[in-house]
Amino acid sequence: MTAPSKQTHATPQDWRFLIVFDFDETIIDESSDDAVVRTLPDQKLPDWLKNSYREGHYNEQMQRVLAYMAEQGVSKDSIQAEVATIPATPGLLTLFQYLLAHQQDFELVVISDANMYFIETWLEQAGVRQLFQKIFSNPASFDATNQLVLLPFHSHSCSCCPDNMCKQVILREYLAGRQKKRGSSPFHRVFYIGDGANDVCPCLALGPRDTAFPRRGYPMHGLLMKMQQSQPAMFKANIVPWASGEDIVDCLKKIMEER
Repeated sequence: MTAPSKQTHATPQDWRFLIVFDFDETIIDESSDDAVVRTLPDQKLPDWLKNSYREGHYNEQMQRVLAYMAEQGVSKDSIQAEVATIPATPGLLTLFQYLLAHQQDFELVVISDANMYFIETWLEQAGVRQLFQKIFSNPASFDATNQLVLLPFHSHSCSCCPDNMCKQVILREYLAGRQKKRGSSPFHRVFYIGDGANDVCPCLALGPRDTAFPRRGYPMHGLLMKMQQSQPAMFKANIVPWASGEDIVDCLKKIMEER
């Protein structure tokens, strides 16, 4: 994505809206973990490795997958090339272009259970890394043996989330930090864009002026609609399903016109 020749650089004190993005199947149109499996000689995982997964311990499973890939001779260059070719979700580059043109209004962060290496690699090749103030994801880096070593992001006490990451904890801590730095309410509104079941928990931190954008037809969409019907007092935010980034742009334009 080519940036306009003239950009308006905003300071953190100027941003009025916070947009939180998931990564897999939100910014990109598939799971980055699934994509890199194609770098294996057989382009698939053996059954014994697939069957080693334990519910709620996906980070541990990916640690085993990445170790297996290194054992099979998959190189850093192969992983980097595969991640760089993952397609963007339809309309997301249009959304990024819109946000690039309105940098003075929006602060962008990523909260993802993928890993830092995949996310940084993809955003850099897409030319949009500079849009994001902060990326929260599992640490990952290559060691001396050419293995991509993955670590858990943190530990937490939330019973709803995987053991390595609760996105609601991350979001609440980020908002608290921004409030401490900026004073009073740090943002007029918060928008959360996601697709998966683990994107429901952070949306419980949203208020009545905020908006959850679940990808239409994906787990987050169905779970939020069910929660809105069965526990309306628990879920306060607006829900705007999306199929393309253009749907999100249309909604943001209407909100911008309200000022």
